[in-house]
Amino acid sequence: MTQASVAALSGLWDWTMIKWYAIPLLAIVFYVYARETKEARRSGNWDAVLAGLTLFGMDFFNETWNGWVLVLTGRSAFWTTPGDTALRTMVGWNIEIMFMFALCGLVYYHSLDDDPKKKILGLPNRWFWAVGYAAFCVFVEVLLNLGGHLVWEYPFWNRSWGGIWLIFVFGYFEFFAAIIFVLGRKTKAAKIMAVSIVWAVPIVMNVVARAVLGWRY
Repeated sequence: MTQASVAALSGLWDWTMIKWYAIPLLAIVFYVYARETKEARRSGNWDAVLAGLTLFGMDFFNETWNGWVLVLTGRSAFWTTPGDTALRTMVGWNIEIMFMFALCGLVYYHSLDDDPKKKILGLPNRWFWAVGYAAFCVFVEVLLNLGGHLVWEYPFWNRSWGGIWLIFVFGYFEFFAAIIFVLGRKTKAAKIMAVSIVWAVPIVMNVVARAVLGWRY
């Protein structure tokens, strides 16, 4: 395994790493979802909450298959986060990343126009913001890679032009595309079903990998 992979594995779910700043971050996430839930109960519109859960579920799926890559190759995941953290949850995931993505879907949702057909620069506003936020996320990821906080191992997943496009599409754009798909369902039941599938896939993958096969990632 690469040095970064070994370092990322060494602190998985090590509660001695926990730091106090994680507590107010958790409180912020709870507060935001409490407000969104209160508003949803009042209005009957649960789209904001579902958007937040969809994006986080998609990130959960990405981090799961990324961990599978580490185990199956025996060398490295596509990305690892071996640096300092308040809690490392997977080789490419930590509690800070989790808190950020728990809120990211809500940020995206509240950027949207009420009219899904309204266009910005010729694109439907939902797709415009999907492209914009995905591009911004890639920009931040490049900065983290330059700082050594996020390690890329494979030549096709790096700062090359082709690598950036892969990261854009499979690292972030798919998150916002999934939200657009969920919001496009006609009924609340259909939206909930779509979000449930987003979450069910990584949950099953983790149960099989960790509980049945005994994998660590």
